[in-house]
Amino acid sequence: MLHDLIKLWFHWVEQWGYFGVFILMAMESSILPVPSEIVMPPAAFWAAQGRMSFWGVVAAGTAGSWVGSAASYGIARWLGKPFLKSFGKYIFMSPEKISIAEAWIKDFGVVGVFISRLLPVVRHLVSIPAGLLRMPFGTFSWVTLLGAGIWCTVLSWFGQQTIGRRPELLQSPDQMIQVMKDQLSWFVAAIAVLGFLYVVARRRSLGRRAS
Repeated sequence: MLHDLIKLWFHWVEQWGYFGVFILMAMESSILPVPSEIVMPPAAFWAAQGRMSFWGVVAAGTAGSWVGSAASYGIARWLGKPFLKSFGKYIFMSPEKISIAEAWIKDFGVVGVFISRLLPVVRHLVSIPAGLLRMPFGTFSWVTLLGAGIWCTVLSWFGQQTIGRRPELLQSPDQMIQVMKDQLSWFVAAIAVLGFLYVVARRRSLGRRAS
């Protein structure tokens, strides 16, 4: 079923252009498991062929990411923690994950949301604890737009270069996802290291203040 969905989503990008990028990235940034690796890379490649513009693709992806994130934020803020702890498991948010995510946002706030926006898997979940903790929506919005903009730009650039060298990937969306994950592994690792260093530095700073 997932294979068929991936092919369908890929077809949306090809046929719908900017609107397809917008819709799919909105889905990706909510609770729906749409891989951004089948959205931004081929769209950027087709932009290089003159069908769209590179920055138009990035803008559509960034706007879609914000809409999906804002929807998750609003729903979490409206429903509240008791509801999500009871039913969050149906959207892959167990009570334990909710508690961990809440602690992350409490400890690291805006920077925590920004770092999360650049990491796979947690990208589409960080909006939920931000909504539960009622982070100011304006603050949540700008940091989400910044993180999503960087992610969409990096993914598009790598996609354009990679598919340009291997156009046969357009015939196999599943293989494209794996290749793009391999290509982006160093970027994700660098963000994870920077996040770790930030955590260490912040905790040391708080420890010095406490003492």
